[in-house]
Amino acid sequence: MKDYFKNIVSAVASVLAGMRITFSHLAGSCRSVKTYNIMSADYFSGQRGLASVQFPRHRIPVPEIGRYQLDCQIEDCIVCDQCAKVCPVDCIAIEGIRSPVEIGRTSDDRPLRIHAARFDIDMAKCCFCGLCTTVCPTECLVMTPVYEFSVYDLSAHNFAYAKMTESEIEEKKKIWADFQAAKNAPKPPVA
Repeated sequence: MKDYFKNIVSAVASVLAGMRITFSHLAGSCRSVKTYNIMSADYFSGQRGLASVQFPRHRIPVPEIGRYQLDCQIEDCIVCDQCAKVCPVDCIAIEGIRSPVEIGRTSDDRPLRIHAARFDIDMAKCCFCGLCTTVCPTECLVMTPVYEFSVYDLSAHNFAYAKMTESEIEEKKKIWADFQAAKNAPKPPVA
């Protein structure tokens, strides 16, 4: 009989301890969560309150250094193909056409000698590893803070950054082929 009452007291004590924790969380959940910068020191302590977020109106802050959707500033791309080579899932497709002369300069004053005929990124294949952004010598390939890009059609995840038309591509290829032919032509003997 002694154990019987001991078990009842233990059960009531454990229920009261659990209810104390439940009511403390219930009291804290009546206030909404403030939006904090993810890099601030009190980010996790300030996240007490309502558990759900009303998504279209309120958004959870994302870190600036996160890995999200890729973007390319094609004007700074030197078409070195390093990003496509390092990509583990082959989501980057690049085609370059060499030029016999310098065609411009990047924002960090590197010479441009290759036309970007094709620079496509298939974000449906991307595993968001960030390797392509680390090997890019001109830092033209970056990850943006855009992380919500749900679509019904997977082809909407294909992003084409090259701006050359088919006629321009054919013209640049012909210029390079003519340059190579003139360079490899036999030279007349010097008298």
